[in-house]
Amino acid sequence: MILSRCRNVIGGNIDWQLNEIRIMQMSLEEVRSQLAPTGVLRAAINMGNFLLVTGKTPNGDPDGVSPDMARELARRIGVDCKLVPFDTPGELADAAANDVWDIGNIGAEPERAKTIAFTAAYVEIEATYLVPAGSSIQSIEDVDQAGNRIAVSARSAYELWLSDNIKNAELKLAQGLDGSFDLFVEEKFEALAGLRPRLISDVEKLPGARILDGQFTAVQQAMGTKPDRIEAAAYMREFVEELKINGFVKGLIEKHGVVGRLSVAPAV
Repeated sequence: MILSRCRNVIGGNIDWQLNEIRIMQMSLEEVRSQLAPTGVLRAAINMGNFLLVTGKTPNGDPDGVSPDMARELARRIGVDCKLVPFDTPGELADAAANDVWDIGNIGAEPERAKTIAFTAAYVEIEATYLVPAGSSIQSIEDVDQAGNRIAVSARSAYELWLSDNIKNAELKLAQGLDGSFDLFVEEKFEALAGLRPRLISDVEKLPGARILDGQFTAVQQAMGTKPDRIEAAAYMREFVEELKINGFVKGLIEKHGVVGRLSVAPAV
């Protein structure tokens, strides 16, 4: 964190140390004013990610790795946390232009980065394909061939990646994870794109279907804020890196029962 790094370089006479502390306090005040201008940290949560939002607290608030990351940030800057739920990541990203949230927990990708200042990822999730029984497709590379149709959840981070990178196959967008699964089954598509943990449950419903080895991308789950909140964005980047290194993120993965389905992202 910013504070701990400053402490590491503080030394010498007490006056200099006190001056450094004042600077750190002023910096934290600036961060707080940018991140929580209303006095409360309004944290946007993507309710559509079942790995990051795994349940509810006793008072009915969303619970999971993503909400706990927001709560910890609020605790660090000394304010209460108000969770602002969104049904889909696309709706959360669209709301960046409105004054409804201060931070957003969402998959980072280039299109969204035009309006959201992201941290590095705190967790990663593999995205791959499911293919039906009897499919001749054997690898990730085989999917992007003329004549293949890929069902995918619209405006998910991996759909945005596919839209930029698929050259020959045809992408068919559906609303939500259930919608993309239904489209794949009902229209007998050649592939279903999704996050590996969700596809593991989907494949059990389809005798003979297979999940391909490897990944076409890894969804980078990150935290973001408004681009003009420069000090706040820098603070959040330090915050995320510290929580990856000190085991906090790993502890959340264990706490919420998603070991093996979420991976702590590498430190940067």
